[in-house]
Amino acid sequence: MVVSMWHFANRVRPDISLQEVFETVCEGTCFAGPVWDHILGYWRVSNAEPNRVLFLTYEQMHQDPVDKVRKLAQFLGRPFSDTEEEAGVVAEIVELCSLEHLKNLEANKKGSQGVFLKFPYDSYFRKGVVGDWVNHLTPEMAKCLDAIFEEKFKGSGFTLL
Repeated sequence: MVVSMWHFANRVRPDISLQEVFETVCEGTCFAGPVWDHILGYWRVSNAEPNRVLFLTYEQMHQDPVDKVRKLAQFLGRPFSDTEEEAGVVAEIVELCSLEHLKNLEANKKGSQGVFLKFPYDSYFRKGVVGDWVNHLTPEMAKCLDAIFEEKFKGSGFTLL
């Protein structure tokens, strides 16, 4: 998440360092606010009201996208029929929603969005590789983040993986 945030922020502020983004995340002062508060907030509501909030992590979706698309359809009250399953509709949706497909759509290659800062549409798509943070964060940074998240998630029942 820190590495993704750094690459994203780098599109509008190329001089921002990974260390700077890391520190703002650890302090809870990054542009999104304290990320752990957002995660825990959605996690808690998803447990309190499972019919209203579906909580999925990127890692879960990446690990088994077909199962998660089925789970999403079920959550929305629109499960796939046997005919749709047999016709490969789920696999087609997974392909159409894949990072590679989305980042190659013409609509996502040009233009930008935002009120105060304009983020290019293509800044929302990078690698999509789970665990790529090991190529960017130092072991000390990883330990620091682990300690923060362990403290913030303690007693919640939520685990990162």
